[in-house]
Amino acid sequence: MQLARQALRAHVALQAFSGIAFATFLVPPIPAFFQKPMNQAIMDVSYRFGGQLTVTIGAVAGIAFLAHAVGWRRTLQALALVFVIAFSAEAIGTVTGAPFGPYVYTDRLGYRLLGLVPFNIPTSWFYMLVASLGIASRLLPGRDDGMSRWWWAFVAALIMTAWDLVMDPAMFETEHWLWQVPDLSSAPVWQRLLGHDGYFGIPVVNFLGWILTATIVARTTLILIPPSEWVARVAPHDFPLALYAANGLLPIVICLRWGMAPAGLVGLVAMGVPLALASHQRPQSSIT
Repeated sequence: MQLARQALRAHVALQAFSGIAFATFLVPPIPAFFQKPMNQAIMDVSYRFGGQLTVTIGAVAGIAFLAHAVGWRRTLQALALVFVIAFSAEAIGTVTGAPFGPYVYTDRLGYRLLGLVPFNIPTSWFYMLVASLGIASRLLPGRDDGMSRWWWAFVAALIMTAWDLVMDPAMFETEHWLWQVPDLSSAPVWQRLLGHDGYFGIPVVNFLGWILTATIVARTTLILIPPSEWVARVAPHDFPLALYAANGLLPIVICLRWGMAPAGLVGLVAMGVPLALASHQRPQSSIT
């Protein structure tokens, strides 16, 4: 657990530092002092590798915590399954536009597997899934029947998608990925509705794709680690709540300072509701 705590502290510190940067000297127009060649070079390196490092440390925190709770074997099995499913969904998405809509990743999140998806994207899916299922474990009974597992998966997917409501506008605005929504003026009504980019340049279908994909990865994880174990072994800890909240910090700051205050407020409420509900639930058991 010590590794998980240390990684979480580092993750929070990086999120806070990035939040300060994006709230001050990275807000366009960038001050002249930071546009000097040497300072610009330092900023470029920080901009390029800061996000990669933050996500990597967040993944270490999530993996180490879950391993403490349920053991390394099942944690690594879950990581492998989630990584494959999330990567496949993202790769298909960047090539075909389904299920999220038409988008491409830039190089700001690091090396892209198959030239399509940054390595850190599937790992971020994993640790935010750990956080989301951890929150769900405070809210739902630990029943292991099939219907309950699907309900757990859906609730966890909604919790994850609440994060995307603020994360996606922030990362799009800072060019971590680019949406390429086509002209849909002559398309069928249903396609215009799903493909409409009225939410800060992001199509509605993206959030439906998030719910679908997150439900699948959560349901797969619940095969390995059933709800009863999440309630018994994860719910007693506040760690998932802290990890989830930490990952809302930076995108909320970006949205509030980069002219997308409504998205920041939406994210604050959407993420704040499950956090508030979970924080007021009494853990049902403990783990040594």
